[in-house]
Amino acid sequence: MWYIWLILAGIFFIIEMITVGFMVFWLGISAIITCFVSLFTSNLFIQTSVFVVFSILLILLTRPFVEKFVMKNDKKVATNAYSIIGKNAEISKAFDAKTKLGQVKIGTEVWTAVSENDESFTEGEEVKVVAIDGVKAVVTKI
Repeated sequence: MWYIWLILAGIFFIIEMITVGFMVFWLGISAIITCFVSLFTSNLFIQTSVFVVFSILLILLTRPFVEKFVMKNDKKVATNAYSIIGKNAEISKAFDAKTKLGQVKIGTEVWTAVSENDESFTEGEEVKVVAIDGVKAVVTKI
């Protein structure tokens, strides 16, 4: 009967590699523990009980630890347009009084910009990008 538990452990580990949820892994460990227990007893009820008890214990005792320390990913990386928020920009085209739009240069990119507080900016002035509104950068004075 030990070989069945070993095969089950292999299946659980393969499923874990596919799903990467780090939960089926504990079932694989429980199956290995049960494999060793099956060498000492042939009682299927005892083997199944050992598997269930160890699975529950391992999941309940180790999952919170893994989530807290191993899978900790609090750092969010800003991508695409949101990566410019917080960056300094230079006014490349003064703001139009009628549309209240202008252009800012952030690195090598030129963005249409709008003022956060209806401030007026002159060409060459340095501003800070505080938000993205649709396709416009919202800027304020530094």
